Amino acid sequence: MSCFCKNDANIVAVIFDLDGTLLDTERATRGVLSEFLGKYGKELNREREENKRLGLTQKESTAFIVRDYQLPLTPDQFIKEINPLYIERWRDAKALPGANRIIKHLAKNGVPMALASNSSTEYIYAKISHHKGWKESFSVILGNDQVKFGKPAPDLFEETAKRMGVPAVNCLVIEDSLVGVKAATAAKTKVVAVPSRGESDCCKLANITLNSLLEFQPELWGLPPFDDWVNNTLPIEPIHLSGLYSTGSLFGTTGCLAY
Repeated sequence: MSCFCKNDANIVAVIFDLDGTLLDTERATRGVLSEFLGKYGKELNREREENKRLGLTQKESTAFIVRDYQLPLTPDQFIKEINPLYIERWRDAKALPGANRIIKHLAKNGVPMALASNSSTEYIYAKISHHKGWKESFSVILGNDQVKFGKPAPDLFEETAKRMGVPAVNCLVIEDSLVGVKAATAAKTKVVAVPSRGESDCCKLANITLNSLLEFQPELWGLPPFDDWVNNTLPIEPIHLSGLYSTGSLFGTTGCLAY
């Protein structure tokens, strides 16, 4: 963990990105694009997709996909066809390690929270609807359809802070992508980066970089510290596994840690 934070930052509100920060939507939707391209006789270029930048709006990423794979579709037609496939998978998107913990902690201590995502507002609500208490925990939920420019422009974070009634300079943004960190920096907020795979560049601009939200220390920002440690150990929720049990072994397991 590297830190360039100040205790006198006077942070009074926290703004979260969603995909890759709180919610593992990438894992849940893995394979959707490949399956979709197969319908049109196209093969997914895994190297190109793995090297893509996270944080693009759907319209931006769609334009690239239609062009790169020479699909016989307009971007709008592509979105109309593929969106139901993504929506179906979002119900399986798990909270990332530490996400539930930090949301519950800040809510319990009355710290205002918001969501600001490059997804549309409709899709944000669809994604968080499967996570108990999330919708009620955020005083503001803002998508890129509610501002003129999405990330990396500062509009999303500036408008979110405005709707929360808090100056942007008194907000802490938690992000996983370079475009998100750029947007937060441009909005003059403080920034915590929890980089997704391939997004290590965002560390250069963030005030602090974490490997996961489990490393977050609220007290560094003048926020109430976690009170769930037991003898210097962090309790975790049970690991829930499902699969076929046979002769003492579990096959085809799926599991989730939701802290």
